[in-house]
Amino acid sequence: MQIKGSLQKKIFVHLIGVVLIVAAAVTGLIYYYKVEVFTWVDLALASGFVFVTSLLVYILDIVWPINLVLQQIKALLTGRRYKKIYTKRTDEIGIFAHFFNEVTDSLERVTDELEKNKKLTGELVVAGQLQKELIPIKAPTIEGFDIAVKNRSAEELGGDNLDFIKVNHSTYFYIGDVTGHGIPAAIVMTMVNTLINAYAEIYETAYDVVVQTNRHLKNKIRSTMFMSMLMLKWNGMNKKMSFVGCGHEHIIIYRAQSNTVDILPSGGIALGMVNDNSKIIKEKELNLNTDDVIVLYTDGITEARNMKGEMFGLNRLKDLVLLYAGSNDAISIIQSIAKDFSTFVEEHVQDDDVTLVVVKKLTEGSEGKAMIDQKQARWTDESAIAEPAKKEENKEKV
Repeated sequence: MQIKGSLQKKIFVHLIGVVLIVAAAVTGLIYYYKVEVFTWVDLALASGFVFVTSLLVYILDIVWPINLVLQQIKALLTGRRYKKIYTKRTDEIGIFAHFFNEVTDSLERVTDELEKNKKLTGELVVAGQLQKELIPIKAPTIEGFDIAVKNRSAEELGGDNLDFIKVNHSTYFYIGDVTGHGIPAAIVMTMVNTLINAYAEIYETAYDVVVQTNRHLKNKIRSTMFMSMLMLKWNGMNKKMSFVGCGHEHIIIYRAQSNTVDILPSGGIALGMVNDNSKIIKEKELNLNTDDVIVLYTDGITEARNMKGEMFGLNRLKDLVLLYAGSNDAISIIQSIAKDFSTFVEEHVQDDDVTLVVVKKLTEGSEGKAMIDQKQARWTDESAIAEPAKKEENKEKV
């Protein structure tokens, strides 16, 4: 908006006008005084009338509009109801009024956005709670195994997935990681969870469950979305463990007899990358002895960084498994690893969802514990969770 008709010029014109009018009046009255038409009293009255009239024009044209703008600004600053200022003026007063209207329009837009975001945040919280319900609250009791799980999403909605599905004498348990996180990842995670639960009731091998899940998933998601997964199956009849890998992270196995750690590639290709993965994936047997420990994880752990930018890495996780897996139960192992993980990352922002699964083989006939821990705060045991500091609101009184 271009300034036309400066306020300073208007004030100057008003003053000059008053002076000229008064001078003209004085001149005229002096002329008429010589002919004895008016007196000096008449001159004073005429001059006063001209001055008052000019002052009234000045108030109505300048002082009153400025006061109007100031009243609305004060109302805005004190949180009271304000009104828009409509004017066709193009001087400084018009600029002030236009600026006030622009500011209030912006504030109204921001307020609307905040209300929408508040509503969306509330919906995300509800969706996050619903998604968390898909992750089992408690792992099923499997004879001969001790199981513990920790899971934490980077946002309200996550892309990490895990589940335990018990069908007759067999138990499937899997861990998965959808590309990215947030709403799109959560949708894919939910779809995979539903498909796997359905096919586990129909097919008897982990291989068939994964093949059928991929076949239906591929046609339902975008080409840029996919999910890595690692599924284990324990056959309670023949006491054998097998696994199917779909482009997921390695399997970490602690061997109790030799006190060593094996790193096995999961193999395969992620779900949703090809239409038919039946020729790419394989179901392999996994030999386990008493006190052996299987550790499954998502890349949110190995790719996590600390404040120095250092990556946690697979080797560090392997060393922790070797350190804690020997003489501890599954819950102690996972809590110890989680504590060291939290110490490493410190206060670094969590960039990805993190999930860790520990499965320890017990002696035949033994019944282990089962623990699943989902946290939205620090990724440690509950006693070590620190409440986030509350921000103090600073408000200045106007």
